[in-house]
Amino acid sequence: MQVLQPGRREEHRRTVCGADKSLKGYFQTPYESRIASSLAICTGIAMKEDMEEKEEREKKGQEERELWVGFVGNPNCGKTTLFNAYTGARLKVANWPGVTVEKKEGAMKYHSHRFRLVDLPGIYSLTSYTMEEKLTRQFILEDEVDVIVDVADASALERNLYLTLQLIELGKPVVLALNMMDIVQERGMEIDLHRLPEMLGVPCIPVSARKRTGLQILMHTVAHHREKRRAILEHQHPESKKSRHRHDHHNEYAMVYDDVIEDKIDEITDRLKAEGFECPNYRWYALKLLEQDEEITARVGCDLADIVDHSYETDIINQKYDFIEEIIEECLVGKQAKAATTDRVDRLLTHRYLGLPMFLGIMAVVFFLTFFIGDWLKGYFENFLEWFSSAASRGLAELGVHKLLISLLVDGIISGVGGILTFLPNIFILFLALAFLEDSGYMSRVAYVMDGLMGRLGLSGRAFIPMVLGFGCSVPAVMASRALEDPVDRRRTVFVTPFMSCSAKLPVYVLFSQMFFGKYAMFAAFSMYLLGLVVGILTAFLLKGRKTSRTAENPLLIELPEYKTPNARTIAIYVWEKVKDYLTKAGTTIFLASIVVWFALNFGPRGMAKDMQDSFGALLGKAVTPVLATAGLGLWQIALALISGLAAKEVVVSSLSVLFGIANISSASGMSELTSVLAGYGFGALNAYALMVFVLLYTPCVATIGVIRRELKSAKWTAATIGYQLFAAWLLSTVVYQVGKLFL
Repeated sequence: MQVLQPGRREEHRRTVCGADKSLKGYFQTPYESRIASSLAICTGIAMKEDMEEKEEREKKGQEERELWVGFVGNPNCGKTTLFNAYTGARLKVANWPGVTVEKKEGAMKYHSHRFRLVDLPGIYSLTSYTMEEKLTRQFILEDEVDVIVDVADASALERNLYLTLQLIELGKPVVLALNMMDIVQERGMEIDLHRLPEMLGVPCIPVSARKRTGLQILMHTVAHHREKRRAILEHQHPESKKSRHRHDHHNEYAMVYDDVIEDKIDEITDRLKAEGFECPNYRWYALKLLEQDEEITARVGCDLADIVDHSYETDIINQKYDFIEEIIEECLVGKQAKAATTDRVDRLLTHRYLGLPMFLGIMAVVFFLTFFIGDWLKGYFENFLEWFSSAASRGLAELGVHKLLISLLVDGIISGVGGILTFLPNIFILFLALAFLEDSGYMSRVAYVMDGLMGRLGLSGRAFIPMVLGFGCSVPAVMASRALEDPVDRRRTVFVTPFMSCSAKLPVYVLFSQMFFGKYAMFAAFSMYLLGLVVGILTAFLLKGRKTSRTAENPLLIELPEYKTPNARTIAIYVWEKVKDYLTKAGTTIFLASIVVWFALNFGPRGMAKDMQDSFGALLGKAVTPVLATAGLGLWQIALALISGLAAKEVVVSSLSVLFGIANISSASGMSELTSVLAGYGFGALNAYALMVFVLLYTPCVATIGVIRRELKSAKWTAATIGYQLFAAWLLSTVVYQVGKLFL
């Protein structure tokens, strides 16, 4: 397993840091003043050039065409945050790779320029191995992209420059956006913004996506860099490193290799031209052929065995990093080692034996906050709902509304939707805590800690990332499985991910744990999250087949970012999007489901049902109860609620409210009434726990099923997933109930 950490390059070569003494005079100027001065000058030039261009276009009557801009960068470089700042989008931002697994598009206008911005998955290189790398490289190689914005984490410049050099070699216009410049300053580091463009031959613009500084000058640079101009390169290599190649490539390319590789590049270029192969950039194709890139080799189809006698990929990588070391020595001052605080915390949180218990402990704290603070806030929602329900019932009766319509509005809609809305404080606290953990940089450590266990199950630690995402919602969690290269691994991960307790299941846990487990309610609900992890891991083991371990052939490569204070705006956006989704679901899916359940309970084969036992709902529930009886769920009302939960797991609670006619089911009085009703049927704490287990494991909502079908691209495997989850839910809940009866 390999781990990329800021300030370290463990995956390839040692870190070299320092600064040329000749830069001392330049860095005597206060850093903020130099950046502010540079931006002021650039902004002034930008405004002047834009005005001149606008006047010229107005004279000619020409319309500016839309400019396609690709945002490329390493994971966690702030690329998506920068994209959101320009487009106003609300894309997922987190401190782990695989968050952006497909390209996202947005539009914006800057002065007279119109841009089509494309946010591409975070990658470490353009070597076409993972799905992210393939998608990004395919998009960049297409003719649609006009300018590449390489978003680099300026606080970890050495690691980010490897991708930068690869992008420059593509021969397309590249603008380097030095993001997180505020963090660079906080760490006492300084970047020579004059020397860096001289060595790379591309514009280098300091920005801060979080603080929204430098955004205008970046777009101005993009607009004026669409037609790549000949760069002025000043390498100043030591005499020992100067090339004696027949061509002086130092005046043409930022990255120049040793004479052996440069000779082979020339030979391959001549061969390709001689055989009539046409391409926009012969140098890049030659490098890929020297690396024995499978895709490019197949595309070219030329016999180059006499030139490419072996793969030169390692030599090319090492020579790139040699050049990066030169850049760091000349352009970076005040570079410090990894923050001591992060090291001390990681010694505990990523410890071989303590890492997993620490993760479980942190999640236990999250649930403590979810229950105790959430329940305190929930009380106010319950009081309001109780008042609103009574007022609506009295008001409708005074207006002379028919009793059937009053029942639909009060017992069906208000009771069903309102019962779900009372759990909003619990949902809010849960997402707030998860957003804090993600933005602080902790969640990527979880995948690192789980890598060993996942490896023994035949999966990479990267497969655990979708599982953790599943604590929020199964839909994006299933989509995150695209980050896995192997299709078999993706399929197994999709099988496992729905067993995680998504936020939609939380209302069921909260309701039944508080009804039947009193002061131990938090532990009963938390056990569902642990059980989901255990079942997911066991499922991965059962699907393992003959594979013993994939960690050796496909190691986990993940960045462990430095811990940082979570950004309030990022957290606010994340929590608001989740809360908005919850409210939207309450106003649509749960609203409609409550109406359907009410109609199913009030009408039957003979028309309007005077007795609920004669309704369509009762008939459907009774048809299923023989199967669920072994799990202690033999009530037709419970069976019908579980069936309705296929639309969305929250509907289980709203359906129970309608089924038992309890207006405010989550209030103290409502829970007491429901407990008494269920007790009359012999439904106790053991039955409640078996019900929670069934809800945890059984078929996910229809939205998740749709995503599973799209990701697996197979109706057979989708059906197998649904069938397996139903069987697992029935089996585990039956075992819990039957074994529990032996001791209770």
